[in-house]
Amino acid sequence: MNATPWPAPAKLNLFLHVLGRREDGYHELQTVFQFLDLHDSVSLAPRSDGRVRRISALEGVDEEADLVVRAARRLKAYAASDAGVDIAVEKRIPLGAGLGGGSSDAATTLRALDRLWDLGLGTERLAAIGLELGADVPVFVRGEAAFAEGVGERLEPLELETPWYLVVNPGCPVSTARVFADPALTRNSAPMRIRDFLPAAGGQVSVHALLRATRNDCEPVVRALYPEVDAALSWLARSAHARMTGTGACVFAPFREREEAQQRLAELPGGWHGFVARGMNRSSMLALV
Repeated sequence: MNATPWPAPAKLNLFLHVLGRREDGYHELQTVFQFLDLHDSVSLAPRSDGRVRRISALEGVDEEADLVVRAARRLKAYAASDAGVDIAVEKRIPLGAGLGGGSSDAATTLRALDRLWDLGLGTERLAAIGLELGADVPVFVRGEAAFAEGVGERLEPLELETPWYLVVNPGCPVSTARVFADPALTRNSAPMRIRDFLPAAGGQVSVHALLRATRNDCEPVVRALYPEVDAALSWLARSAHARMTGTGACVFAPFREREEAQQRLAELPGGWHGFVARGMNRSSMLALV
């Protein structure tokens, strides 16, 4: 059977507040996710022999550790299905950059196989399976821009402005585990209420206002540990409100017009990579499920 390609979009964390550390070692967080129109492509070809195989290479990631393979096998076990699949991923989202590529690929695999294998599990059960794979997976499964709490699993959909983002990748993969283990990380941010940012007469939440009122608690730690991220943030902050996404390494700034973002991209220092993408409140994957 021919493989069917499915989009797996990137995301930005518009802010990241660390409220405290839980007894299980995880951290209580607050963040807002918004998708980008940059996406990986996950191609799935059902098999009749029950095997789950990755047929594309991913540098530095063994097949058994790949989230798309783990997602397919976890779904197969949960549904007690005898179905199989060949999986190929065309990567456009950079690895280790805070854009959620691996989590998005896993979520798209879950949603797509739920349909291709005719399981009918639905969004909530797929999101619960996704949470076993990673804290960011449920937001991609649900496919809506959201305010997230807990470890990222408690989600409240949001309608945000959809600016053009300049995203800069300084090219140094950041270890999330190292950042959250660092003693310099503050873990005492006061809880915020996202409803304070909702327009009284309806409409979309202002991304610029949200950025002005929030921060990324991981940013000082990452800037100290990774000078490349510090340099990228300093460069971007000269002309826009710059922010790091998640635990990095990518940094971003919103622009109201695409031409503004493209002009700044053209000035990017040598050795860095960047792109311009539109913010999206609905995942491109939802059009296919």
